[in-house]
Amino acid sequence: MALFFDSEWFDARLAASGLKRSDLATALGLSENEIAGMWKDQREVTAPQVRLMAVLLGVPARDVAQHAGISTPMPRDEGDDRLARIERELQEIKALIAELRDRR
Repeated sequence: MALFFDSEWFDARLAASGLKRSDLATALGLSENEIAGMWKDQREVTAPQVRLMAVLLGVPARDVAQHAGISTPMPRDEGDDRLARIERELQEIKALIAELRDRR
């Protein structure tokens, strides 16, 4: 896990996406000076910013959080919790169906 904001990683991801720091600033509603502060590890990146940066850069939010520094909060993807719950319930239903079939 990165200890500091990994500006080289972010610059490479921006370039690969055809974006510049100024584009990221606009998308995040920040000034270019505020983005520069992020790059110098002088500005904390928030969970919503991590989520938006992940979408813009086409990478998982956990990668953005990792390269933004250890104090950056990992955004919670509510869909992950819901999907895990649905998968557990599906397994329970399948087990009940199998049990009912075995009783016949």
